[in-house]
Amino acid sequence: MPLSFCILVVVIIVSSLGLSAQEMKFALRDDTSSYVKVQFFTQFWARYNESNPGTMQQGEVADETFDIGIRRARVQAFAQISERASLFLHYGFNNYNTNFAIGQNRRLQAFFHDVFGEYRLTNDNAAKIGIGLSFVNGLSRFSQPAVLAMPTADIPVFGQATVEQIDVFGRKLGITLRGQIGPIDYRLALNDPFPITSSGQPQPLGPFSNFAQVGHSLQQQAYVLWQFFDHEPHVISNMAGAYLGKRKIFNVGSGFMRQPRAMWRSAGADTIHEDMLLFAVESMMDMPITDGGTTLTMYGAHFWNDYGQGYLRFNGVMNPGTALTTSRDSSALAPLTRFGPSYGNAFPMFGTGRVLYGHAAVYFPKVVDVVGLMPYVSFMHANYERLAKPMNVFHLGCSLLLDGFRTRITVDIQNRPTFGIDPLGGTLEYGPRKNQFVLQYQLVM
Repeated sequence: MPLSFCILVVVIIVSSLGLSAQEMKFALRDDTSSYVKVQFFTQFWARYNESNPGTMQQGEVADETFDIGIRRARVQAFAQISERASLFLHYGFNNYNTNFAIGQNRRLQAFFHDVFGEYRLTNDNAAKIGIGLSFVNGLSRFSQPAVLAMPTADIPVFGQATVEQIDVFGRKLGITLRGQIGPIDYRLALNDPFPITSSGQPQPLGPFSNFAQVGHSLQQQAYVLWQFFDHEPHVISNMAGAYLGKRKIFNVGSGFMRQPRAMWRSAGADTIHEDMLLFAVESMMDMPITDGGTTLTMYGAHFWNDYGQGYLRFNGVMNPGTALTTSRDSSALAPLTRFGPSYGNAFPMFGTGRVLYGHAAVYFPKVVDVVGLMPYVSFMHANYERLAKPMNVFHLGCSLLLDGFRTRITVDIQNRPTFGIDPLGGTLEYGPRKNQFVLQYQLVM
């Protein structure tokens, strides 16, 4: 790890001491039944990455990289228009570093993540009907995560199962129904997914499934959660990963995502369409374990993903690489080219098969004055059809919470596998494992 990375950690910690953000909420009526709540947030990254084999950056071979970027920068506005009607707008951008460009333009274009209206049908939260571009999803809680309230530095991105393929960062146009009835929290969605041809990433037709470039069908999603103790908030659909001791949470949930004829592949001279069916069960605990407010957070989930025969897609968060090159060593594993960008920090994040995921964290409040500490660990164990053996990805990190999640500094270490094609057998094989070190600075107003 370069010395500059370590110095940067110290500088940001020192400069952040004493910062405190305040909620921006404006009443529209004297009785406060109608209001607008506005929120700004950013997540800055400084990162050192050991590159996947064959990685190039700006035309040069890059065995390691150091980059500074903006993981997320967003503006959110929630308007309670009347006693029963609400509107949620969410605008901003993601994954902005010096490698990002559209048409050679370094001025990143922001976009609406959510444009979502809801109407409460009942006197309580038993039923809300909604329409628009929304984050009301099935499958799991981290298919619709509250990215600011995670015990880990970032979300488990694989939970957003169709991200940037047939959606807009996990959001789809649709009609939704969600609510809370007793201990049950439920959400249903009928979505009109975007065509893969508008993603900029369609893969060619081949013997293994990819998102179909011909045909269109609606998508059905559902999610049900049983809440044993405190209820989770229900204002917007995003689901938090931790509450820093403010609630006593123990939940068990399950969900699915289904789309007929979403995938296709070739079989000789024929083209075969396949359904996409994803299913998950999960459990989360987040509760104080001492009178002083020390809080234990644990989450575990099992995913069964059927994207069609042999589907596999690489993804690297805010990838620091730009291209691949083939080693001159004829005995070395050849870089992959047919599963999406596999350079930089990418690994097989999505695929047909089973995934076990879990994380655990402990929040220690007021370690120094009001400053809290939250160490964590997470793992992803994926058994995909296209891989000869299961894949494991590990994260170890710790957050310094200067003002809860409003002002947070996190150091995260990732250890991941790499892959290549065996030049003799032409099979997909494991390469050396690589590490990534991220310093994240989160600010929320």
